[in-house]
Amino acid sequence: MEVGKNIRIKDIAKLAGVSVGTVDRVLHNRGKVSDYALKKVTDVMNQIDYKPNLIARTLGSNKNYRISALIPDPTLDPYWAQSNMGIIQAETEWAQYGVTVDTRPFDLYNKDSFLRLSREVAEDQPDGIVIAPIFYHESLPAFELFQQRQIPYVLFNTNIHEAKPLAFIGQDLYQSGRLGAQLMNFGQAESGTFAVLHIDEDVQDSVHLLEKEQGFKDYFAEKTGDKFKIVEFSMNPQKPTFEAEIEGLMDMDSLRGVFVSTSRGTAVAASCLEKHGKSDIRMIGYDMLVDNLKYLKAGIIDFLINQNPKRQALLGVSHLVNHLMFKKSTPGTELFPLEIISQQNVDSYLGSGIH
Repeated sequence: MEVGKNIRIKDIAKLAGVSVGTVDRVLHNRGKVSDYALKKVTDVMNQIDYKPNLIARTLGSNKNYRISALIPDPTLDPYWAQSNMGIIQAETEWAQYGVTVDTRPFDLYNKDSFLRLSREVAEDQPDGIVIAPIFYHESLPAFELFQQRQIPYVLFNTNIHEAKPLAFIGQDLYQSGRLGAQLMNFGQAESGTFAVLHIDEDVQDSVHLLEKEQGFKDYFAEKTGDKFKIVEFSMNPQKPTFEAEIEGLMDMDSLRGVFVSTSRGTAVAASCLEKHGKSDIRMIGYDMLVDNLKYLKAGIIDFLINQNPKRQALLGVSHLVNHLMFKKSTPGTELFPLEIISQQNVDSYLGSGIH
């Protein structure tokens, strides 16, 4: 059913077969409503392709909602700066309806920072939480805290299967790794070595990186057998051993390609390939960050897999607000497409404004 711009309480009541007062109580979360009536109203609202701001403008709201966004410090990584932009945009869009978003940045190199902030957020008792749980082991007790305090939360970027969120928003990272392997394998006639690089990350506590690596390895194991050797490196550019590790990688005569699991690490690896004149090495990395685009256009990076961090965070906040304000069901899991960016389509993609 198509709904006009001036949707009213009585329109929803008529469609649901309940009273106007019942719809009002459901929408504003006040008074008692039977399970049967609640289901009738929420079913109608889910069936109607409405815009939340039109509902809010027509019906108003008697409650202000506080949301906490627990994300890595955007000043430390341009990927998370894009996520932060999505949160800022979401707050701007929802502010006129009494929604505030308190961004709580944690140090992505300090797990204790994450633990401390997750406890502080739980103690603060916000109406909902949007969280990027990049530390696997430290996230589990955080989820328990949120659940004990009955605070709904939405995950984005990293899905942790033990969690019980309202929704996860992001990509299937295992399939993302397989896609990287497929792109790497195209046209590779000779046998050789492919390197999976985890740069500046604690890979053993990073489920999202391990899933990419596993997908990459499984693809080659299934499709090419032992034709190619897959090697994995965890590197930290701040350590004195980094240059020696890179030199060792660049000196491998059998090296045919490099797959980088992180967006910021992509530019680091690309700069090393450029420095050593390895333009014949295929390189695949992640995300349309400024430095990554520079190396893509220069031909050092062959493909970028775009994760769209800004939109992930924006939708995380929006799903939470729709749940809190309108009792609208969340998708459970919203998987973004695995977008392949190359020299040939990058300008049109940037011009489209959808990234």
